[in-house]
Amino acid sequence: MTGPRPIVAFVSFRLGGTDGVSIVTRSWQRAFEQLGWQTITVAGQGPVDRLVPGLEIEADLPADRREFELAIGDANLVVVENLLTIPMNLRASAMAAECLRGRRAILHHHDPPWQRSRFVHVTELPATDPAWIHVTINQLTEAEFLARGLRATTIYNGFDLDAPLGDRAQTRAWLGVGDEKLLVHPVRAIARKAIPEGVRLAEQLGATYWLTGPAEDGYRPVLDRVLAQASCPVIHEPAPSQSDLYAAADLVVFPSLWEGFGNPPIEAAIHGKPVAVSHYPVAEELRSLGFDWPDPGEIDTLARELVNPDRQRIDHNLTIIARNLSSEHVRNRLDQLLKRAGWSA
Repeated sequence: MTGPRPIVAFVSFRLGGTDGVSIVTRSWQRAFEQLGWQTITVAGQGPVDRLVPGLEIEADLPADRREFELAIGDANLVVVENLLTIPMNLRASAMAAECLRGRRAILHHHDPPWQRSRFVHVTELPATDPAWIHVTINQLTEAEFLARGLRATTIYNGFDLDAPLGDRAQTRAWLGVGDEKLLVHPVRAIARKAIPEGVRLAEQLGATYWLTGPAEDGYRPVLDRVLAQASCPVIHEPAPSQSDLYAAADLVVFPSLWEGFGNPPIEAAIHGKPVAVSHYPVAEELRSLGFDWPDPGEIDTLARELVNPDRQRIDHNLTIIARNLSSEHVRNRLDQLLKRAGWSA
């Protein structure tokens, strides 16, 4: 008889939501499960297996070390999703680092502090320890780690090419959208997501602007002003599901100033939708893989795409995803990483 599967605990500030870290964590969970592991989730916020108050971003009280140790106590491996990377809750990060010292852990880095202007002064993170493996989500960050004396491995985010279809008619009816063109901006409302640029593009194309994420990081007053001044119809509502989001949309807009990766342009191709993507640094890294994305300034191209999506362009991008960003690709990369470390299930 085979023994029980080893346990890997995924730990973060929050998990189980629609933010990029949560989405990528779910894809890693599936990969680990296919490799023979049992997975559990531990966070301060969200629908997780083990909730540890005090780990959340806006915690009022510090996390209890004993509670955290109990939450990860039966894990054979811990995957830390950004908790030891970005200083959203330094008390929680410091406590978690101390608990994990000398213990097998993969630190999955999405947003190191130097990539955010308001955190460039922070030197406590990323945390490191000889027992840990560092994984970045892009090569730009891997190079920045190396320049700071930290060796990391890049594993690009992975995507399911057989994502379920959403219900276009039902979702548009729920949104109150008729035959008008619908431009979706599937992001949280924060400054680096360039919400005004998304609104401006909808205005230029004569489309309805749909923002799906909540305002965070004190951006609410700016968002209220931008949406109130828009000359196009505006919808600010979460999507029923990711599949419904893309099914309802006619064009996806992604004009971000900075992203650690940027999942929506990849998801758009998988769901057969055209997308406009800005030239933030990691988008250029992804373009070097072969992606063909018009930028938000190419109004004539986007006007055509809005009415008649370029299927050849979408199919080309799907080929690039299958070659570089598939769920299978992530699973294979994780398998190699675990075998090199001697940590296989």
